[in-house]
Amino acid sequence: MKLTAARTHVYSWALLLALLAGWELASRGSGVSALVLPAPSAVMKSLWMGLSTGYLWPHIRTTGLELVLGLFSGCLIGFISGVAMAESTLLQRVLKPYIVISQVIPKLALAPLFIVWFGFGMTSTVVITALICFFPLMENTVTSLQQVDPQRLELFRMLGATRRQTLLRLKLPSGLPGILAGLRVAVVLALVGAVVGEFIGASQGLGALIIASQGMMDTPLMFAVLVVIAALGLLLYQVTLAVEKRLLLPYTRIS
Repeated sequence: MKLTAARTHVYSWALLLALLAGWELASRGSGVSALVLPAPSAVMKSLWMGLSTGYLWPHIRTTGLELVLGLFSGCLIGFISGVAMAESTLLQRVLKPYIVISQVIPKLALAPLFIVWFGFGMTSTVVITALICFFPLMENTVTSLQQVDPQRLELFRMLGATRRQTLLRLKLPSGLPGILAGLRVAVVLALVGAVVGEFIGASQGLGALIIASQGMMDTPLMFAVLVVIAALGLLLYQVTLAVEKRLLLPYTRIS
């Protein structure tokens, strides 16, 4: 199993290196302007300069803080709402249409309103991030809690378990894999929400830096920021997988 995992990593890195080499050769041999498609070497040089001089770090910290705040608040509200709607059919029927409406409206279209309500800066971006990552966790929580084995539910009723005991000892443990799957989706979307929010209502952050680099016609810097965003997203996703593995460990052990 370890050999297979090691080979998988080797293949992934080999594919990445092959793509970068092809990109480098194509950008150098095609004569395309660096303003249109910079070579990977130019992108890495811009990335190294930004990190070594400290230019990128304040933007990374800003986006990271917005990401954490938006993800935490959105997931907390999403989880609580999901549990409440799974436990109350009436509440689900009343709130679900409004929740769906809040999700089908493009967040970029709502951004100007959030700026009017919350002003420029971090608050608007955090609200957009929370709104984007709220729905996946809420939906997965509702679905997971409502798909518990009916026989096990009947057994808990026969044993005289209260509604609270049934929720804590049966529904939540049984629905944990689905809830954590919703968390994985929320983590990915949270980064998208933070960057999109910075496109309009921020003067600092990776999203704001993309807009600034576009205005300066600094395409290598723009690609460098995209590399940072990708690295940040992968890191956060791996952390989520580690947390998920730890939480599911008691249910995967072979007795």
